[in-house]
Amino acid sequence: MGTRAEWLPALAAFEAAARHQNFAHAAEELHLTASAVSHHVRKLESRLGLALFQRHARGVALTPAGRQLADAASSSLADLDDVMGALRAASQDRDLVRVATLHSLTCGWLLPRLPEFTAAHPRIRISIETGFALTRFDEGGPDLGIRLGPGQWPGLNAQYLMGETLFPVASPAMPGFRGIETPRDIARLPLVADNARQGWPDWFRAAKVRGIALDERYRFTDSMGALTAATLGLGPALAREHIVQPFLAAGSLARLPGPEVPARWAYHVVHPAHRRLREPARLFVDWLLASRPPAPGSPWHDR
Repeated sequence: MGTRAEWLPALAAFEAAARHQNFAHAAEELHLTASAVSHHVRKLESRLGLALFQRHARGVALTPAGRQLADAASSSLADLDDVMGALRAASQDRDLVRVATLHSLTCGWLLPRLPEFTAAHPRIRISIETGFALTRFDEGGPDLGIRLGPGQWPGLNAQYLMGETLFPVASPAMPGFRGIETPRDIARLPLVADNARQGWPDWFRAAKVRGIALDERYRFTDSMGALTAATLGLGPALAREHIVQPFLAAGSLARLPGPEVPARWAYHVVHPAHRRLREPARLFVDWLLASRPPAPGSPWHDR
């Protein structure tokens, strides 16, 4: 029969011709000429000493021996396709970084910065998985996460990314916007809130506004929902500094009078302590840490 390198092209041409029952259609699939497919089939028939097709005026039909070989060839080539596809996917997965984080932080802070990372590392692909539940970093789970919290989680390495501050914002088109001069004026309006542990009551205490019932008219599970509602003029929202920046830059939201209140918790980059980060994930973590804003109190913070 000769070497495998000699008969594999002929076998591939035969398998395509057997599926199509037509040399011309097989040639189109394989980007060959019909005469090249016919040549491959005849070479295979010569080596086997058997006719694989019955030729007739309307085309070709498999002989019993041809049917037997076609079934085996089709199964074998399908197995090869499956294995090669799995290997290709595994190769691509080596360059994939899966990141679990909050939807609000993704939209407000991470996405505007991602083109910088992609430009520096074009082969690395990023999968961002958002949600509120604490991610399980088991086998098959994300490579790393960005969490808002105290900075200590069992089984995880945590690196400080950045702190956060809270301040009120509203749409310039909101009814009554121009009449807001003090924090007490904000307290008289219908408010937009989210489910964060630190919210409007904390901010008004810091602003020294007391003795007034707050009307938290709208509540959202996510900060991005609250900010979007505020852009529609539904009321002021309590913004997180790093999440609200795209809204402020676009002019759809503007800051209102009052203090900036430091958030109790900060953002941290976390990953499982029991396994080393793969190279693409390590590059992403290094980039995140290099992208973080200066810490409050540093000589570069206000520059």
